[in-house]
Amino acid sequence: MAELIIDRNYYNKLDIEGFSKMMSSPSYSYKFYWLEAIVQLISANRTEVTYDEIINKMIVNAWFPVQEYHIHLSGIYGEGEVKDNLEKAVSRLFKLSDLPSNADEIQIINKLNEFSDDKELHFYKTELTKNVPYKALSGFANKGTEKIDLNSSAGRMIAYYNRLSGSEILLPYTFNDEKSLKKVVSFNDGWIQMIQDNTVSILGWIKYEKVKWLQNNNPEVPGIVYKLTQEDEKARKLENVRKLWDAILEIRPVKNVFMEGDINRESYAVDHFIPRNFVMNDELWNLMPMDPIQNMQKNKKLPAWNDYFEQFANNQFIMYELIHEKPGLQKLYKHCYKDNLHSIWAVQELYRKGNSPSEFINILGKNMQPVYDSARRQGYEICHFFLQRLLWYRICLML
Repeated sequence: MAELIIDRNYYNKLDIEGFSKMMSSPSYSYKFYWLEAIVQLISANRTEVTYDEIINKMIVNAWFPVQEYHIHLSGIYGEGEVKDNLEKAVSRLFKLSDLPSNADEIQIINKLNEFSDDKELHFYKTELTKNVPYKALSGFANKGTEKIDLNSSAGRMIAYYNRLSGSEILLPYTFNDEKSLKKVVSFNDGWIQMIQDNTVSILGWIKYEKVKWLQNNNPEVPGIVYKLTQEDEKARKLENVRKLWDAILEIRPVKNVFMEGDINRESYAVDHFIPRNFVMNDELWNLMPMDPIQNMQKNKKLPAWNDYFEQFANNQFIMYELIHEKPGLQKLYKHCYKDNLHSIWAVQELYRKGNSPSEFINILGKNMQPVYDSARRQGYEICHFFLQRLLWYRICLML
């Protein structure tokens, strides 16, 4: 666990050590999202909330990484079945509402309220309340005179924690007698003050631990830390790559990867072969000139490898040849080092001088295909442009 840094004055009246163990020994992602939701609600000046409100906040926080990046919150079983009920709740709401991956909190909460009677969604939410609310407090247990077996039933554990907080050790929250999603947790004043004074530090600590958990459960997915919240479009670094391809297209034509004909150098986009929202970088070896309309059609899908990789690799080889033949292009290529050339294999193997066409394409393929296959396993859809072209021809014939 990462160290949680809290003002030492709080240690005199609060069990900060117990608080620091609230995410210990997780079996699922729930502890991370439960504590995160509680901290956010306390920072918004809530003094008591229902289980339902906390679970809804958890769904809001998990929505974007699950829907945008296909992140599995607690991995999957051998047959591809999702393990995590929070992830299942997110997916169920998406199916019911068809909200976009970048839906905001108000939109998600409104849809959760609209579909509150859906039995499947209600089941997943209820499952989230069975263990984590009291198991998150296990770091406070057995420090007073009364001892308890931590494997005791939920009812016994909740009653124990209420007694403990009322007599010996002040806990962050206690429970009322309502059932299921209607149960209320009340936040204790001393903890409210501590959390409000240290919200930024606590949320940073939770994010660090959550990222480690998610990365361990999604070992093939790069850049998990960048996939928890929406990315600023300004973060994309394509300016120097665009200048390089501008110069190449002035020298010679480059074939369109997805359709017949050449790239129109007066109107083209630079974008990724393997979607950026999987690789989370702007590496030169994954970028290509594209027709803007095809770029929109492709969006976050994977081009069919067997249909399109060869032409993509041929275009990459055109760039490779020219940067070693033309000093002006070599200079533009070097300008890409800062933002677009971080992969050691690309610098040391792919773009080194002297590769034959087959050597270059083999190096590119052996390094890109494992990334492509990982994205496919993660659930990214395949885009077949020839199907779109056939549909377009049929529409034209009907007009």
